[in-house]
Amino acid sequence: MDARTSPTFADVAAAAERLAGVAHRTPVLTSSRIDAGLGCRVFFKAESLQRVGAFKFRGAYNAISRLDPGQRARGVVAYSSGNHAQAIALAARLLGVPATIVMPTDAPGIKRRATEGYGARVVGYDRYAEDREQIGADLAARDGLALIPPYDHPDIIAGQGTAALELITEVPDLDAVLTPLGGGGLLSGTLLALGERRPRARVYGVEPAAGDDGLRSLRAGRIVHIDPPRTIADGAQTQHLGTLTFPIISERVTDILTASDDELVSAMALLAATMKIVVEPTGVLGFAALAREAASFRGQRVGIVLSGGNVDIARFAGLLGRAAGDGTA
Repeated sequence: MDARTSPTFADVAAAAERLAGVAHRTPVLTSSRIDAGLGCRVFFKAESLQRVGAFKFRGAYNAISRLDPGQRARGVVAYSSGNHAQAIALAARLLGVPATIVMPTDAPGIKRRATEGYGARVVGYDRYAEDREQIGADLAARDGLALIPPYDHPDIIAGQGTAALELITEVPDLDAVLTPLGGGGLLSGTLLALGERRPRARVYGVEPAAGDDGLRSLRAGRIVHIDPPRTIADGAQTQHLGTLTFPIISERVTDILTASDDELVSAMALLAATMKIVVEPTGVLGFAALAREAASFRGQRVGIVLSGGNVDIARFAGLLGRAAGDGTA
């Protein structure tokens, strides 16, 4: 598929075949206690238990596996705050492809260490002063590398859509699905999967309140660029939607919601206390929005994509301690 071609459901289905036996088929988790508290049935697609601890492995492996032998030999370059970095690094290692990752110097240590542990070369940059997309493009041009962006690529979008495809296959009668929203790869893939398999279901993207470029773009009818958002949801600190993701989202999404950092901490704490699972701040965006808007989903069957679980344990404990101090845990 050409890098500028918009993907379709057929591409999601093809990606699912490539990922079979490579990516984990992550479990769908439920909690009667959470259901009772929110007044709806909630089905959590636990991509926090995916390889590299995030859904990003799906798109990364799908994209690299489609490169021709010559390009595989030259290698790939990607830019990421962490989860896409780890995903590209592991997928590249599995496929025997050299990988270079452009990563912010303030990325969580657990994510940088994992990326380097998978064998990738990391190039650091200042997210508030330098342009990661330009750095990646320069490295690709200089060294002949294939640039694989974190969301605005058809094979990335198709791969990410396989998480929702698995969810809707296991729980086919969902009324709504909420996914985290950064650059839009996961949400776009989810919209493609649901549009084919459950077209009546409502699909929402949820982004940090401090980084609501997706919401602004949807309202404006064009891609809106913002300054790097300051939020604990480091996986959603994107500044704009993509030229591929925006049309899919704007044409198909029900709406875009937001969640504050405090709401993310409360959601993390509730999942840890109730379901005994570790989910990173970005990963709980959908659940945080559902918890606030529960009245709108009362009596419904709601799918939530928990997109990742890569958070330093010390930071995780500190955030949960904050929630306990506020009386929200």
